[in-house]
Order: sequence, then structure tokens, then C-alpha cells
Amino acid sequence: MHVPFLFRRAMFVAVSGLMCASAAAGQPVRYALDPVHTRVMFAVEHAGFSRAIGTVSGSTGMLVFDPDDWSLAHVDVSVPLTRLDLGDEKWNRAALANNLLDADDHPVATFVSTRVDPVDAQHAAVYGTLTLHGVSNEIKLDVAFNALKRHPLPPFRRTAGFSATTMLSRKAFGIDAWPSVIGDSVELRIEAEATRSGRADGDDTTDLETEADGAEPSATEATTARTPSPIEQASPPEPTP
Repeated sequence: MHVPFLFRRAMFVAVSGLMCASAAAGQPVRYALDPVHTRVMFAVEHAGFSRAIGTVSGSTGMLVFDPDDWSLAHVDVSVPLTRLDLGDEKWNRAALANNLLDADDHPVATFVSTRVDPVDAQHAAVYGTLTLHGVSNEIKLDVAFNALKRHPLPPFRRTAGFSATTMLSRKAFGIDAWPSVIGDSVELRIEAEATRSGRADGDDTTDLETEADGAEPSATEATTARTPSPIEQASPPEPTP
């Protein structure tokens, strides 16, 4: 008799039962933002000629989410403005200078949700406090829920994906330099992925989630988990929250 295997199966059944009971009770689950696959895009008018486009990568934070009850959702995000990229080093330095974003004194922007109003199963209006340039204002994000499923690559964690948009006035956050060159309205687009908390915070459920999503991993997945392909070896690893 393979006692460790039977013990593992018994634990799996017990924990799976608790997970199902929790889901049935509509309890939201905690997820950690994936800083590699979460990015903020912004667009602002450039002297009336075009809209300059930039991105900020590396956002971190947490999401509490139950797809069956959006009203229970909560998000807390930090955006490192020093990761801003307008595609040109001089533009980057100008945007981060003290007469604009002033990244030396305000290197991070934060967003903390205060209310979520569901629109339908896939959409919601998320209200919260954005703190930027040392100024805090309430904003509204129009959020689309893209997917919640097991990630197809190791470590096969459950992953939630969202897209969000909003418009800001930079003057409302005290960023008012160069008004004849830089427009006031700033379009924000956010693409975010968040992975279910796992081994990193003591909740060792990664393998159980793999089984719960479809029993044991397939032979192909198991092989991939043991020996990454040359493409995966050459690419940055999937982040572990």
C-alpha cells in the first residue's frame, strides 16, 4: 500500500471539498497582480499633432474577487512611475522631471478601490482613489472581465484577466506644465493579470488546483512542468506571486 499517495489523495479530497464549499458560499478569493503581464498604457495630445503613447510596466498589488459577486471585489495597486516608457529616453526624462510627474518625490502612483458597481457578468464600474503626484482623487474604471481559469503554463496557477479604461485630467492632479504642448486629458488603458495566491504566501494549493481543474495534468503538461521547452527556457519565466 502506497501510504504517501493515499494520504495525498485524502488531503486533496478534503481541501477540494473546502474549496468547493467556499466557492458555493460565494467567498471571494485573493489574487496577486502579475507585474510582467500587467501594464498601464496612457495617451495624451502632443501639440495637436498626435497623441503620444506610453506604458508603465511592473505594477504590483492584490485583488480580491468572486466572479459570481462583483460587489465583493477589491483591488489595491501600486504603479512604479519610474518604469514609464514613451519610446525615447529624452521623453522619459522629461515626463519624470519635477515640473511634470516629479518621480523623485512621487515615484509611485496607487489605486485603491472603494466601490464596485456590476454592469453584467463581464463588466463593472470600479470606483476608487487614485493617488498621483501627491494628489488623491476619486476615479472610475470601466472594467471588462476577460477570463478566470488555470494558466496553461507551469506552475498552472488559476489566473484572472481584466481590461480597464478611464480618462483623467492631469491638471486635477497638479500636473499642469506645458499646457500649449501637452493636452490635459489623459486616456488610460490597463491590461491586468492576477494569479491566485499559492506557495509564496503559505497557501500550498497549486497542485490541488491543477487536479481540481481537470484531475492530473496531462502527460504533455507533466513533461513541460519537468523540462521546459527551448522557447520557454529562452523566455522570462512566468512570475510566481
